[in-house]
Amino acid sequence: MKSKFISVIMAIIVLLIICVLCIFGMIFWEEIKSFETGIIPEDFQTVISDTYNTIDTNLETPEIIENSLDLMEDKDTSNNSIDYSSVTIDRYFYNQLSSQSQIIYKAFEANKENLKTGNYEIKLGDSFTNILSKENGQEELGQYYQTAFEAFNYDNPDVFYLNPNKMYLNIETTTSISGKKYNVYINSGNKGSYLTDEFSSEVEVNNAINEVEQIKKQIVSNRTQNAYENIKMVHDYLVNNLEYDTSISKPHIYTIYGALVNRVCVCEGYARAFKYIMDELKIPCVLVIGKGTNSQGQTENHAWNYVQLNGKWYAIDTTWDDPVIYGNGKISRESKYKYFLKGSKNFNQDHSPSGQFTQNGKVFNYPEISNSDYN
Repeated sequence: MKSKFISVIMAIIVLLIICVLCIFGMIFWEEIKSFETGIIPEDFQTVISDTYNTIDTNLETPEIIENSLDLMEDKDTSNNSIDYSSVTIDRYFYNQLSSQSQIIYKAFEANKENLKTGNYEIKLGDSFTNILSKENGQEELGQYYQTAFEAFNYDNPDVFYLNPNKMYLNIETTTSISGKKYNVYINSGNKGSYLTDEFSSEVEVNNAINEVEQIKKQIVSNRTQNAYENIKMVHDYLVNNLEYDTSISKPHIYTIYGALVNRVCVCEGYARAFKYIMDELKIPCVLVIGKGTNSQGQTENHAWNYVQLNGKWYAIDTTWDDPVIYGNGKISRESKYKYFLKGSKNFNQDHSPSGQFTQNGKVFNYPEISNSDYN
């Protein structure tokens, strides 16, 4: 009798355990189903790596290499006069530079083809003799150089193969009976190459450029005569074809190569790819950096674009219009265009632009965007 009573108690306990497990199983299944619907843009982190990027303050004043030469008689330095005045540039950040930084920017522009080698020496000649004759001349020239490269970098997303931290500013000082003369040039110093780690030769760079250009041609082949439709077409292509790299570990994730060829990138890759194609379509567009704040109040480094349409500027964030989706979830139309052609009233609620690309660097100005959204 006693054993039967114990058996009944044990059976009840087993049934209770089974019921509890079923309840927890149902709760867990509901959690899985809700998770599969995806994460809306403001609920996932857009991360900029601290190891190599151009948004966080990784580009610093270049290391300066000094070379000195003492002569008893004057040396003919006429070949040190390098003139880039014939180089014509009309780009957004270039137009905000001082005349000194514009010289350096023009030197990069004039040598775009040569830069692909990774070790070509860019000559600046004696253009900065007056600056270098001053007590703090080297520091001043270093600032002009840094500002010039920042502008060049953000104006030219197609130059995705350079690592500015492998470039050196060389100052050759010649002392003679008539005084000191300065010859300035940029090279790879002891690094061997100023290409990014993903490229080891000019051939590899050209192959990568060709890949990117082929995809650009495919995209712009769908252009129309309507600027709005062209902007929307490029926005949709990026949202539909790119994948956000949550691991922050894959190669090229900050560049147009990662965005258009590998189709895996972070926010900087999205923004650079959008500007790259807008440039081809002759639609004014700038790359914007700053902070993005998600719905949980977390603020991180972020990148997006401003684009001009019908005489007004609007904001576009292709990254946050392309949420990370898990399972079989789909992007709703509301999410896909939440950050498309927005004005400051709505967009700046969770986006804060910063015109200072590097710590202690020049503060650049962005276009003033429309207060209201485009409609």
